[in-house]
Amino acid sequence: MQSYGTWPSPFHPADIVSSAPRIDGARFVGDEVWWGESVPTEGGRVTVRSSSGAVVLPAPWSARSRVHEYGGGAWTADDEGTLFFVDAQDQRVYRMLAGGEPEALTAPGPNHGGLRVQHGRLLAVREDLSIEPHLRALVEIPVDGSAASDAAGIRVFVQGSAFFAHPALSPDGTRIAWVQWSGRRMPWQESQLCIVAVGGDEFAATRARAALQPEWVSDSELVYADDPSGRWNLYRRRIKGLEASAPEPVAPADADTGYGLWVLGNRWYQPLPDGRIVAVRTNGSDEIVVIDTDGTSRRLDVPATAHVSVDDVSDSRVLLSGGGAAVNAGLWCVDVDSGEVTRIRGGAPTDSQWMPPATQLTIDGSRGPVHAFEYAPANPQASAPDEELPPYIIFVHGGPTAHVSGAASAAIAFYTSRGIGVLDVNYGGSTGYGRDYRERLESQWGVVDVDDVLAAARGLADSGRADPARIAIRGGSAGGWTVLSALVRGGVFAAGISRYGVSDLRMLAQDTHDFEKYYLDGLVGPLPEAEQLYIDRSPLTHADKINVPVLLLQGEDDRVVPPSQSEAIRDALAERGVPHEYVMYPGEGHGFRRAETAIDALERELTFLGRVFGFEPGASSGSDAES
Repeated sequence: MQSYGTWPSPFHPADIVSSAPRIDGARFVGDEVWWGESVPTEGGRVTVRSSSGAVVLPAPWSARSRVHEYGGGAWTADDEGTLFFVDAQDQRVYRMLAGGEPEALTAPGPNHGGLRVQHGRLLAVREDLSIEPHLRALVEIPVDGSAASDAAGIRVFVQGSAFFAHPALSPDGTRIAWVQWSGRRMPWQESQLCIVAVGGDEFAATRARAALQPEWVSDSELVYADDPSGRWNLYRRRIKGLEASAPEPVAPADADTGYGLWVLGNRWYQPLPDGRIVAVRTNGSDEIVVIDTDGTSRRLDVPATAHVSVDDVSDSRVLLSGGGAAVNAGLWCVDVDSGEVTRIRGGAPTDSQWMPPATQLTIDGSRGPVHAFEYAPANPQASAPDEELPPYIIFVHGGPTAHVSGAASAAIAFYTSRGIGVLDVNYGGSTGYGRDYRERLESQWGVVDVDDVLAAARGLADSGRADPARIAIRGGSAGGWTVLSALVRGGVFAAGISRYGVSDLRMLAQDTHDFEKYYLDGLVGPLPEAEQLYIDRSPLTHADKINVPVLLLQGEDDRVVPPSQSEAIRDALAERGVPHEYVMYPGEGHGFRRAETAIDALERELTFLGRVFGFEPGASSGSDAES
């Protein structure tokens, strides 16, 4: 018998960093499959690889966009094998022919992202932060390099201070459709579906609630996702010129085909050439369905069940990337007719003895049901005394408009294999459960999210599954805000881990970037009218109420939540003598991408929990925990 937390484990931080690839889009290119992949051991650069085994984009090049700060859609390719990508360093778009060197297609200056090749034309979202107000546009970039030194050669379809995403060119090349929002409302709150005539100034904005991902299925039909019913479902509109008919629902379901539009590269569905549609449906976790032309649908038997992206289609084949309940994150090619599933990258089955599937829970909270996924301690080589209850760590996702889906994760098994349980909470405000659940956080950030994580922790303790004296909480970004806010409430958590977390709302409102400039208006209230709420809700205001140890981890180059946020709460804790540790990681931004950072952060977290909970973390057992 060994106490919880001291179990020997085969999961090392270095192994976890390389255990599952971070896929960044995929495409069919001739007879090959290409995909983007982050390489933590190379500073987190994003390369492009091929199913032939080739590295398409060699070091030191890195395909990464900074449009809207969160980027996305930083690479694409045509059918002949020409790669187009946004370089992480200068944000210019480059073309790379097979066997050649990258050649610039755009001039220095603006950021680019959301790249898409359609009908031989390269479309992109462009963002210029050098002028005020900042200017964004949907553009077509000449692929012959004629605009590499003169931006006048780039065709601009639409531009302004609004935000743009998901450009889609009609098959006849005469019209562009896209999604647009003002910035005063986030895209999951309110966004428009727009169409413009190529070569003309006239454009039409159709009535929509929170439109996502328009796709032309013919010159006269457009499909897109929207949530007028409270769930993101697919809709069809007949298009004549720029005029759109009333929306027609396509196989409506009590699930979401869509997600918060944080990055530009996500794809939640793809039309097949024969008129069928392959789509993700999310209700907590994901399922993949094929929607027939008569509106009926059937579920595909695939291992991907978490944050699935439908990246590309070719005839009856589809590329799916994401995670799964019983597999590592990966990329699969699926034939929707035969059902054949081919694993392209990652996606290895996990050993259920070491990484049992998550248990989906619904907990009664003071403001309604709280959804979560539980991972109990699991180790086939160790057990704890019968009378001992395990410590737990509550995971809080960022966003706050994001969600977790119960995917297998070596990062979670890192804790559970050592005898530390994990509860991953989708607090009110999370996506994946419909608009009503998402809008529980309207004007209530720092209230509803905190109520829900406290209810989740108490539910674990009251059920006898967790030691009530040894429950910690961990989160990053908006999740770090919830961590600090929950510690201010006190009485439940014995420790907190905040990764690049928000501590002061007024500071955040002053320092944050364009994309989230008005996000706080909806989450808390507009300034200056709501200034007192900003003060009252901020953990920094009530730092004197935090009386448990805190670990603060921060990236030096973070532009979304600058280091000043973590440093302010650090200084307040130091002034009162509260045990804490502050770690600044040079070269890291919002989210840790480098292998050495991820390794150090996990090691520090485990050491921190052991110190707080009174155990010496177990050493490696030398076992192979994955098949």
